[in-house]
Amino acid sequence: MKPKELLFALLLACASIASAQHQVLPDFQADPSARVFHGHLYVYPSHDLTGSKDWDMVDWHVFSTDDMVHWKDHGVIFGLKDLTWAGKHAWAPDCIERNGKYYFYFPADNQIGVAVSDTPTGHFKDALGKPLIGRDEVPGVSVFDPNIFIDDDGQAYLYFGNSHDKLGVVKLKKDMITRDGPIQILDVKNYHEGIWVHKRKGLYYFSYPSYRGDKIANLMEYSISKSPLGPFEYKGVIADNRSRNIHGSIVEFKGKWWLFYHVEGPSAYERRVCVARLRYASDGSILPIKMTDPTGLAIPVVSSSR
Repeated sequence: MKPKELLFALLLACASIASAQHQVLPDFQADPSARVFHGHLYVYPSHDLTGSKDWDMVDWHVFSTDDMVHWKDHGVIFGLKDLTWAGKHAWAPDCIERNGKYYFYFPADNQIGVAVSDTPTGHFKDALGKPLIGRDEVPGVSVFDPNIFIDDDGQAYLYFGNSHDKLGVVKLKKDMITRDGPIQILDVKNYHEGIWVHKRKGLYYFSYPSYRGDKIANLMEYSISKSPLGPFEYKGVIADNRSRNIHGSIVEFKGKWWLFYHVEGPSAYERRVCVARLRYASDGSILPIKMTDPTGLAIPVVSSSR
């Protein structure tokens, strides 16, 4: 092969890799919640079981990185066996730090609980011994997919729910385990589940898998607001992962913004966590991300600490 042909082949190979959806965690993880604590990036996913035929997850891991290339698996940090009030459906979690403690919000049996640890890698302990939000408290809204957000003024908001266009939210007290006021219902266009809230330059971004009648949860869409409680301006689609569903998070790490999300693996119940660069236009809108077929997934570099 001539030098120019070799160079072209190498460039073509690199372009092919760059255009593929980039897997960062080992099989099988989903619903990634990405957080930056003290300069390190942590991802809290749900954990799909190999060969599963349903959403029958039982525990949660956490993974960390300093360079977005090498990842450490810190092992199981919490699971259904740590609960007395639920025994199934260890679905999409979230985690936040406050006053030197780490608070892990998790769904189980269509309820939301909270666990606490002195470190971001656990092991976490059930903080209440009961749900923070019960399954029958919000008519018409399924109680799962928690997302915790602390605003600049220190007020914490816990968002949750699966319901067409309806999003649940409740304020939390500074202890992060006590509700502060009633649950409110927000109207968010095309909202289906998996809410994620982040703030940038004074704007609140609400990103979520959408509901469009014939298409459920494969599109990541978003709305913006000047308040954590709305009203909301619908902005459009961030990404189509070309898979059965998508669920993810948006985080800034070392000066760049990233979208973490999952794609379908061997089955819809064996999913893989991927990441893509996220960019904003000058007016603050999110530039759509072009996804490709997930068959080109890269192999993640992961070590285990347990």
